[in-house]
Amino acid sequence: MSTGILSPGCQLLGTTVMPSFSQEGQINLGGEFSLHEKPGYSQNLFTVKPKTKDCQGEFRLAQTMVFAIEEINNRTDILPGVTLGYKIYDTCASVTFSVQSAMALMNGYEEMLTDTSCSRPAAVKAIIGESGSTNTIAIAASVGLFQIPVISHFATCACLSDRKEYPTFFRTIPSDYYQSRALAQLVKHFGWTWVGAVRSDSDYGNNGMATFVEAAKQEGICIEYSVKFHRTEPEKLLKVVELIKRGTAKVVVAFVALLEMNSLLEQLTVQNITGLQLIGTEGWITASSLVRPSSYRILGGSIGFAVTGTKINGLKEFVLKLHPSNHPNNSDVKDFWEAAFQCSVTKETSSNYKTPCTGSESLTELKNQYTDESEIRITNNVYKAVYAVAYSLHSQLECMPQKGCAKNLQTEPWQVLDALKKVNFTLRTGERVFFDGNGDPAAKYEVVNWQLGPNGAVEFKAKPTSVCSESCPSGTRKAVRRGKPVCCYDCVPCAEGEISNKTDSNDCIPCDLEYWSNEKRDRCVLKTVEFLSFEEVMGIVLVIFSLFGTCLTVLVAVVFLAHKNTPIVRANNSELSFLLLFSLTLCFLCSLTFIGRPSQWSCMLRHTAFGVTFVLCISCVLGKTIVVLMAFRATLPGSNVMKWFGPPQQRLTVLAFTLIQVLICVLWLTFSPPFPNKNMKYYKDKVILECDVGSAVGFWAVLGYIGLLSLMCFVLAFLARKLPDNFNEAKFITFSMLIFCAVWITFIPAYVSSPGKFTVAVEIFAILASSFGLLFCIFVPKCYIVLLKPELNSRKHVMGKMPKKSL
Repeated sequence: MSTGILSPGCQLLGTTVMPSFSQEGQINLGGEFSLHEKPGYSQNLFTVKPKTKDCQGEFRLAQTMVFAIEEINNRTDILPGVTLGYKIYDTCASVTFSVQSAMALMNGYEEMLTDTSCSRPAAVKAIIGESGSTNTIAIAASVGLFQIPVISHFATCACLSDRKEYPTFFRTIPSDYYQSRALAQLVKHFGWTWVGAVRSDSDYGNNGMATFVEAAKQEGICIEYSVKFHRTEPEKLLKVVELIKRGTAKVVVAFVALLEMNSLLEQLTVQNITGLQLIGTEGWITASSLVRPSSYRILGGSIGFAVTGTKINGLKEFVLKLHPSNHPNNSDVKDFWEAAFQCSVTKETSSNYKTPCTGSESLTELKNQYTDESEIRITNNVYKAVYAVAYSLHSQLECMPQKGCAKNLQTEPWQVLDALKKVNFTLRTGERVFFDGNGDPAAKYEVVNWQLGPNGAVEFKAKPTSVCSESCPSGTRKAVRRGKPVCCYDCVPCAEGEISNKTDSNDCIPCDLEYWSNEKRDRCVLKTVEFLSFEEVMGIVLVIFSLFGTCLTVLVAVVFLAHKNTPIVRANNSELSFLLLFSLTLCFLCSLTFIGRPSQWSCMLRHTAFGVTFVLCISCVLGKTIVVLMAFRATLPGSNVMKWFGPPQQRLTVLAFTLIQVLICVLWLTFSPPFPNKNMKYYKDKVILECDVGSAVGFWAVLGYIGLLSLMCFVLAFLARKLPDNFNEAKFITFSMLIFCAVWITFIPAYVSSPGKFTVAVEIFAILASSFGLLFCIFVPKCYIVLLKPELNSRKHVMGKMPKKSL
């Protein structure tokens, strides 16, 4: 640019731009914040020089940057011996001023530069800012050519993740790529399928809403309208409000920046448009500046996503120390103070306030956006951005805690840029900071819901209470209601044998074969193992009857032994009687082997002992029956039959019949013996521990042989039923065999149909019933005569002839 006079060195074009806050250091950082919040509605046409700022911010964010830098300077573990400086500019939320400030941060603000200083390094090594995506895009595009890193605390446009377009851009807030999709999921979660959409006419709003609309369509959500406006376009804002008023959608997704939200809320309040469910973004959902007495009618119940925040120790005290006396020539501090306390700091007539400040004003008594302690989310992002640059410098300069830095402090921005890509550290607050390949941090949000607190104040609650269906607890599964969205479901308890051990399970998990679900259906537990034990009532009762039968049999044997020489005992082979009593004792005792936990040996013993003892018992009864018939034949003239069926033959008959059963049992145990088995067929929640017979042929062969001998015995006894009553016991043997056969015929269907331990109980009952039947029918009549009617216990009475009776 020619001025008519040859200027020595370089000369800046335009007006010198001075920083709002500055402090020189060995290494300087730049900052760009909107310290004023209401820009004029004039549009920049790029035909004339922009007007000076006339706007009225982000004072708290600027002070947070100063606080972080001073905190780092006072630490010895980060950049020891290195002093950081800062130059913070007010952009007034204007793209023009943002670019102008970026140029000043690169070049400095001296009006005249020497020849050599024209090529000097940039005045700052990194820039913290800006809040708006559009302004940040302008800054990143301007300084990116000079390899100067830009770290934004609030620019969320997904377009900034493009490394080709913005190679030096980083941010400490997640990209809208994630938030837009999360908003679609949130809308879907509540079953809202008919929504309106309003956005800022900026890179932030346009890009974010485009992503949301795409994700919403994939989720089956319909958009009634999608409109945009800018804060500098009041006519368009009125059209947007009118469209919202006429629309049928009661849910409105507002992807707008805070300044646009202020304008929109103002118009919604003026036109008294209520009953809307607003879905918000991190740009405004937690802004305390929106909390006004009239705003809750519109924003009550609003829900949206906010970035996470952490309390920074010492920051509260630092921001409250701000005072005009510490910055006497700073017009921005003066403007802030006058607006905060509605008084004039100076006596100048240009001040908007006539009442002079007393000097006793204190920020501790003030409640506004600057002093609000709840505003920790974006503040924390500024704090992280400063520390990210500090740790990058610490790594690039090869600094050691308490020792100093190894490299020269004359570092270049591109070196800081390289270090920023690798930075990974944890703040004192416990938050980990790092950037991915696109310069983005890890995406992490909180769900925020506007609700009134107990004292009537608006609270930002992290968990909404309005859901279509409550979460399904453990032990249940989600069952989608027919014709309803997937977020509307019923919680159905898991079926028996199935569990769900987490909330909102879609399906229940079946338990393993030996496990069963507990009562709450949230855990698999081992099934109850069931068998007939000695401890339970039924087992005790059966043991008592078994021992009673054994004792009774022994008692009968003692009575018979004491009267062994009497006619009633000697008649009909007393040797077989004692052998029968012995076998009955074994029958009673063998029932005990069926009680208790089945094992390999007990399973083999119970069935074989039962089979052999019962055959021995029936063989003795059969022998006695044959003796009765032979004895009657022997009384006939010329009969010599007893010579062929004397005591030796009787013993041999019993032995032969018993050996056949022993042989059957040996073959059974050899080829397919009984074994303990876990039966899970009868009960779902129990395991029946039982003895499997192994070979069904062997088991039924043993029972069949017993049945065959019993049938033979019954037939022979029936044939002898008309013999003289006093001569033999044929009638009593007939009754005993009748009882025996009835018991075992009934046993078969009962055994097959009884489940679990009742199968064993039925078998024991059959053994005891048939044993008691034999004992009572055969021996009780004789004991009656021996003990109570001794006069009948004579040879004369036993051999006497009595009239015949029908059975």
